Amino acid sequence: MVTVLRFTQLIGLSLAVCCGPALCSEAAEQADFWTIEQLPTPPDAELEVGALEWIPGVNGRSDRLAVASRRGEIWMATGTEGETTGIRWQRFAAGLHEVLGLAWRPADGVGPDAGWLYATQRGEVSRLADDDGDGRADRFETVSDGWGINGDYHEYAFGSKFDAAGDIWVVLCLTGSSSSKSLFRGWCLRVNENGTTVPTCSGIRSPGGVGFGCDGEVYYTDNQGLWNGTCSLKHLVPGDFMGHPGGNRWYEQAPGMGEPPVEPKSGSRIATEMQRIEQLRPPAVQFPYDLMGKSAAGVVCDTTEGGFGPFAGQLLVTDQSHSIVMRCCIEEVEGIRQGACFRMLEGFRSGSLAEQFSPTGTLYVGGTNRGWGSRGPGSFALERVRWTGTTPFEIRAMRILPTGFEIEFTQPVDPVTAADPARYDARGFTYIYQSGYGSPVVDEEPCPITAVELSADGRRVRLTVGNLREGCLHELQATGLRSTAGEPLRTTTGWYTLNRLPVLAAE
Repeated sequence: MVTVLRFTQLIGLSLAVCCGPALCSEAAEQADFWTIEQLPTPPDAELEVGALEWIPGVNGRSDRLAVASRRGEIWMATGTEGETTGIRWQRFAAGLHEVLGLAWRPADGVGPDAGWLYATQRGEVSRLADDDGDGRADRFETVSDGWGINGDYHEYAFGSKFDAAGDIWVVLCLTGSSSSKSLFRGWCLRVNENGTTVPTCSGIRSPGGVGFGCDGEVYYTDNQGLWNGTCSLKHLVPGDFMGHPGGNRWYEQAPGMGEPPVEPKSGSRIATEMQRIEQLRPPAVQFPYDLMGKSAAGVVCDTTEGGFGPFAGQLLVTDQSHSIVMRCCIEEVEGIRQGACFRMLEGFRSGSLAEQFSPTGTLYVGGTNRGWGSRGPGSFALERVRWTGTTPFEIRAMRILPTGFEIEFTQPVDPVTAADPARYDARGFTYIYQSGYGSPVVDEEPCPITAVELSADGRRVRLTVGNLREGCLHELQATGLRSTAGEPLRTTTGWYTLNRLPVLAAE
């Protein structure tokens, strides 16, 4: 028997009740630009959201949002784009093992829905189909179980959507988040829809999510711990080593990967070890610990072309501990990805983990706080975020120049305040690359700002900045800036991960 549920009340507390005074003040200002709405969830389900996927309607069926729970269920929600009182839920599947990835694949002749829902579980990638059209999965098939599992709490497996080649990228947490006692733990594997499984990258520690940039490149988040001084966003390139040597024992099971990397030197720096270890790829973005969160998670690209605000093309990254969404603008210098991060959205009801855009530009964020504490007090939550249509005055992007940084704003900046070097302050620092857990901030030095050049349209400033160092994060603070309309700068601080400094072109 299939039970269809309809709800008219939201569960839990409102944002205004669940946050502290400082957070509520920030949330009230944030609501001028983005609104966060808590959605009703099935009353008998502990919907600790681990993955989300948008399923387009076929054969007369409405669009649906597939919501996977860490407790092994998948629920389908219809009406999520309308009033919350119109949301209807139906359980699609149960008995799975901590689903942390969902991907929809249309397929001719497979059930009335004409498609498969692929689910990344702890021990395998599976695909599910509804053959009789009753809204519940009838067929469960193993696509790939090409990695090990031994029951350790930390042996998570996060799966992406499909890439252009038909692959799901699976990133596997180490055993105990420190060693590799099961096959390919600490690796990224590519799983094709036909079941082919290809070892792709080594050196992963404790991922929190995996997703694509708007150019199709693949990124995952890794978290502070052994060989990871802070949380970061890393660019996955086949054949690369991501920094943690715990899983290097499995190179003999991955002949296509070549020779294993040499062992990194504990107590060194990423920039130094890149000179020794050919396969080592540095983080594209490092998140300064506790300033930007403590448990980086989901990754999604803003593909809305302005439907979600002024940050189209940037990557949005959740943080489970701080219950926030950050944003990253990334560029490539000498073949290496690098870029800046900024805080964007705060005040989610639980620990922000999975995220997904709908075709209308609504961002859905799912949360859980099991395993780690989160600022959002709820055990779980499903929320939607919408842009109000009002553009905040923000630093839109921060880009590296041979002699400093270019700062792009979302609105023209007041030339009087923007042209004053005293309005800006910068410093550089890094973290120790070591076998011990995490790292304090080290190698901190000031970066003097000596000149400011304003563009004719008032949307960009070029800062001449001294003491820029490869391998360091560079924090930039802008104080007292206003738009030409008199609006104060909403987010005043950004952090740029500098892996490569571009060479100044010859005159």
